[in-house]
Amino acid sequence: MNLAKLVKPYRISDGKAFALKAFDPDDTLGLEIDAREAKASLKKGVERLSQLQEMLYAQDRWAVLVIFQAMDAAGKDSAIKHVMSGINPQGCEVVSFKQPSGQELDHDFMWRCLSRLPERGRIGIFNRSYYEETLVVRVHPELLAAEQLPDELMHKSIWQHRFEDINAIERYLIRNGTVICKFFLNVSRKEQKKRFIDRLDDPAKNWKFSHGDVAERQHWSEYMRAYEEMIRATATREAPWHVVPADHKWFTRLVVAAAIVDKLESLNLAYPKVAPDMRKQLNAARQALENE
Repeated sequence: MNLAKLVKPYRISDGKAFALKAFDPDDTLGLEIDAREAKASLKKGVERLSQLQEMLYAQDRWAVLVIFQAMDAAGKDSAIKHVMSGINPQGCEVVSFKQPSGQELDHDFMWRCLSRLPERGRIGIFNRSYYEETLVVRVHPELLAAEQLPDELMHKSIWQHRFEDINAIERYLIRNGTVICKFFLNVSRKEQKKRFIDRLDDPAKNWKFSHGDVAERQHWSEYMRAYEEMIRATATREAPWHVVPADHKWFTRLVVAAAIVDKLESLNLAYPKVAPDMRKQLNAARQALENE
């Protein structure tokens, strides 16, 4: 299977005309494969990703920021687990952003995320991110009030201002060697319900369930409007969104793996070339070892 073909249909590089209803959460591009074939295809993608990550780490020039946004039970955790399974832990860090602390609320809305950006040569994965500040905070105005912004800044344009600030900061990061790969895992309300019930029925998954998950479903339409406007405002050529169908986890993982591989391959990664003086030292070391 050519994984590269899975990326283009879901990549949004210009969000001006974006409409979420045009993206089917149940889509698989017509692929009908069994679990064994899906697993084998993902394995190839993971192996290629591992090769590229090793060169990324050795070259030490680029940093990679991977952002996952989604409704609850869309499969963020499992996508990260399966797609990044072959990555060297030394070169990768996953950060999950939960409810902000008091210290974090006393800073600007991007502070806690910017402090966890990946170093050069490494892949940083944000499980939720600063985009929550235009999603859950927008759906729940009481969360915005808790940020204690000056009254004169609490106006109707605040969301547009945040989109502009996010675009500016992402552009700044890109210009300084951080490439950004953004995913919205697009799960349907029907499939989310099924997965919630599965969590309730399976004792091994009970810990994943929160009563708040059910409460948030009552705001489904509000969240979809917020996601649509967010993607419309922040999908750019330099930092596109990938709106990935999430009703079939095997397909979600294939698309995510393909998109990250595609991004890394665009960087023309290579192992550092050995200078002549270093080559002499390496040859001398080899000779010393052989002569022991």
